[in-house]
Amino acid sequence: MNKTTILLLLLSLLIAGGLSFFQYYYKAKTKSKVSLVLAFLRFLSIFGLLLLLINPIMSRKTLETIKTPLPIVVDNSSSIVDLKAKEMALELFKKLSANKELQEKFEVQSYRFDSEFQQSDEFDFKGTQTNLDEVAKSLKSIYKNTTFPTVLITDGNQTSGNDYVYSFDANNKIYPLIVGDTTTFLDLKVTQLNVNKYAFHKNKFPVEVFLNYSGNKNITADFRISQGNSVLAKQSISFSSSKKTAIVNVLLPADKVGLQVFKATISSKEKEKNSYNNTKNFAVEIIDQKTNVAIISAINHPDIGALKRAIESNAQRKVTVIKPNSINSLQDYNVLILYQPTNEFKSFFEKNKVAGINTFIVTGNNTDFNFLNQQQPNLVFKMSGQKEDYLAEFNSQFNLFATDNIGFENFPPLQNPFGTITTNGTVSTLLTSKIRNIDTNASLLAFVENQGKRSAFLLGENVWKWRLQSHIDHQSFEKFDVFVDKIIQFLASNDSKKSLVVNHESFYNSGEAIEILASYFNKNYEFDEKARLTISVTNTKTKQNKNYDLLKGNNSFKVNLDGLSAGSYNFTVKELNSKTSYSSHFEILDFDIEKQFVNPDVQKLNQLASQTQGKVYFPDQVDSLIKTLLENENYKALQKEISTKTPLIDWVWLLVLIAIILAAEWFLRKYNGML
Repeated sequence: MNKTTILLLLLSLLIAGGLSFFQYYYKAKTKSKVSLVLAFLRFLSIFGLLLLLINPIMSRKTLETIKTPLPIVVDNSSSIVDLKAKEMALELFKKLSANKELQEKFEVQSYRFDSEFQQSDEFDFKGTQTNLDEVAKSLKSIYKNTTFPTVLITDGNQTSGNDYVYSFDANNKIYPLIVGDTTTFLDLKVTQLNVNKYAFHKNKFPVEVFLNYSGNKNITADFRISQGNSVLAKQSISFSSSKKTAIVNVLLPADKVGLQVFKATISSKEKEKNSYNNTKNFAVEIIDQKTNVAIISAINHPDIGALKRAIESNAQRKVTVIKPNSINSLQDYNVLILYQPTNEFKSFFEKNKVAGINTFIVTGNNTDFNFLNQQQPNLVFKMSGQKEDYLAEFNSQFNLFATDNIGFENFPPLQNPFGTITTNGTVSTLLTSKIRNIDTNASLLAFVENQGKRSAFLLGENVWKWRLQSHIDHQSFEKFDVFVDKIIQFLASNDSKKSLVVNHESFYNSGEAIEILASYFNKNYEFDEKARLTISVTNTKTKQNKNYDLLKGNNSFKVNLDGLSAGSYNFTVKELNSKTSYSSHFEILDFDIEKQFVNPDVQKLNQLASQTQGKVYFPDQVDSLIKTLLENENYKALQKEISTKTPLIDWVWLLVLIAIILAAEWFLRKYNGML
């Protein structure tokens, strides 16, 4: 309290004492013990009221002890069971979490992880994926700006996520406690298999297989790829202590249309501890047609190469670049891309009036817009000679086909002559244009569907910059290439609009997320949020049937079918109000990634410990780990002084006390006949 408050309190004492003395002694005719009590009560009540008026600030200081957090993170994936380390992992966790010295020094907290990270002190070891990268991200988020050690009880075998070695904070020590038998066993393994999802009928498709060997013997293994009882490819491969890996490239015939399931197997005469990882199933969708796309251009431009690469990223597409006056027949093509058409395209337009092939028109600074107005009625151009840069704005209400916003707003501008563009008839706009920050409300990417014929318009050149920017944003061309592929898919089909659109894969690996997306559109082809969608899934072998409801998301409905066993399934999606349905099938391949390991990944965990300046420990060294944690002087508990200031007026009990004192004074005066 400051000096002013102290002086006011002293003055309050004098005032309270003076008034009490004046009333009960100075004016009193008789002085008794009752008068003394009454004077004291009056003194207290007056002083209490003056205290409330002065309202001094009461300060209180307390000390709080803050311990260093010690997260004990346990691998909850099924690979711990497969490596026969479940009991050891539980024993190590109990020994660490129950240690009283650790509890006294640290704030011990327990977590578990598989594909996800969560706080828990119970473990079932049934996780189907292992993501140590998620552990690193979660710990950084939970203990931000804190220095702490982490004990990681794991086998170090990761099946999803980024490389975890450099994911953890290098300033916080990681102490991996490795579980699982580290003895090296002889083991042959199909490590990785690369194959395209699609192949064309009567062609051959490549399969690349990576094989791995653990052991010191010189052995000869048999590798084969089979389908059912038929062996399609077979060869012998030698391994030794110096040759641990092999890459096999095989061409397989695509002689059956539809989803085809194959099996890659490696085996030898030697006995192995784990034979599950000797086999890997894969599937290929064999299709019987290919989309031929022609890019017609009178000029050279980087856009042409970018479009060609994006389209041909899908093996179903083949692109031919030709000059407008070099076209003899259009019957060989399914889609025509007209790049910046001019009067040279006149003969082409005349031929296409007969052929009726869907077109994708891209305009730019070299386009003859007067000629273009004469050749198509959908968009009317009134353009000047001035160039302008147009930014893109994504239209989330677009519903001709399902597509995602891949970051169009961050893409570089397209260049096109400045002017006005008006539409005739029904034009669906996927991207609108902006000049700097001003919306023009004009189409930048638009689609037209009229009497079964489809057209697309991209009003600007330099789309090659979009593909490059997409690679910078996502470290891959995939998102942009898929976006272009959906445009080609729309143009390659002349089917009328469907009210129920379902997106799904032809096959999934067991343990992966099995998601099916569906969109339902009303008669105006607007997304219907009130639709009631259900899915019925039937195992073709066991005939077991399961029914699910699809849950509404952003412009789509979704169902997650995780938990289905490996096998072939037929399914039907129904909209209950309109009775609209869609039927198809998918295959779940038998593959448990957690069963691929025979040893813990000691090398990776050593790298992690070294990166964070920690140390690797094994189960028989747990006491040494505890000793290291206890002796580390960097993890001392901190005492934090907490100062709280409370105004006296907030003290409710003072008001209650004043009320009691006044009531007691009144009662004594009444009792003694002094009122």
